[in-house]
Amino acid sequence: MKKILVTGSNGLVGQKLTDSILSQSNFYLIATSRGNNKHPIQKGYTYIDLDICDAESVKQVLKKYRPTAVIHTAAMTNVDSCETDQLACRTLNVDAVKNLAEVCQEIHCQLVHISTDFIFDGESGPYTELDKPNPLNFYGQTKLEAENLLVASSCHWVVLRTIIIYGIVKDISRKNIVLWAKNALEKGDTIQVVNDQWRMPTLAEDLAACCLLAIKHHAQGIYNASGKDMMSISELVEEVADFWHLDKSLILPISSNGLAQTAKRPKRTGFVLDKSMNNLGYRPHSFKEGLAILDSQLQQLNQPSTI
Repeated sequence: MKKILVTGSNGLVGQKLTDSILSQSNFYLIATSRGNNKHPIQKGYTYIDLDICDAESVKQVLKKYRPTAVIHTAAMTNVDSCETDQLACRTLNVDAVKNLAEVCQEIHCQLVHISTDFIFDGESGPYTELDKPNPLNFYGQTKLEAENLLVASSCHWVVLRTIIIYGIVKDISRKNIVLWAKNALEKGDTIQVVNDQWRMPTLAEDLAACCLLAIKHHAQGIYNASGKDMMSISELVEEVADFWHLDKSLILPISSNGLAQTAKRPKRTGFVLDKSMNNLGYRPHSFKEGLAILDSQLQQLNQPSTI
């Protein structure tokens, strides 16, 4: 049985990984995050309250459990906050990765690291794994630094680059763009949405599945792991409105220059997924399929408890 340690297990991708790992008999899960365990299932695995920035604690936990693989989902991802609090951003997005890589090398453990499309400037997307990065903001810079230190390390590492993760869990602390748009439109709020940025939104379950595929195939190197549909942010929100039959007249398209965002965003990213599909068997859902999965989960969460 392979032991899989997940960092950031209270987050969206972390909880989806918990679901996936618990559904497979050949894996044992060590879930780690800050504070109490937020996942509805509390038994059948080990949960540890762990500060990923505490190098000594990380070392003790990894040496105690000696996992087959670490899936590192914990990160500071609020792009504007990363720009204004660069010390915290670097500590979590770079220093923590360096510490993990050193311990993983020592205990001969694979490290699966989540990266981002924001390492690119968005001038020539969609990108392959071989295209040259050029981040426009501090968040992207730190994620690229983390990638580079893994490339230079001797541990068994794999980087999965992804884009705009969406999904739902019972206890979600931060709304993603799909839930934000759906909730705002249901309340009848007008929302400003950029129409000159293009992305490939990723269902959280798909990214979780790719993490486990990377372990199954003993992958090494950089892989793209996003959704497969390219769309502008405004088109994304319009698809959300169409799916739930909401009022699209509440959506106000705006250029990036019209939004007062602290950090600059790339214009057009997106990924070529051939490598992950051919080498790992990655099969992401379409955006409409992802919305249908999300809708089904929302209906289940809204049902009254029978306990």
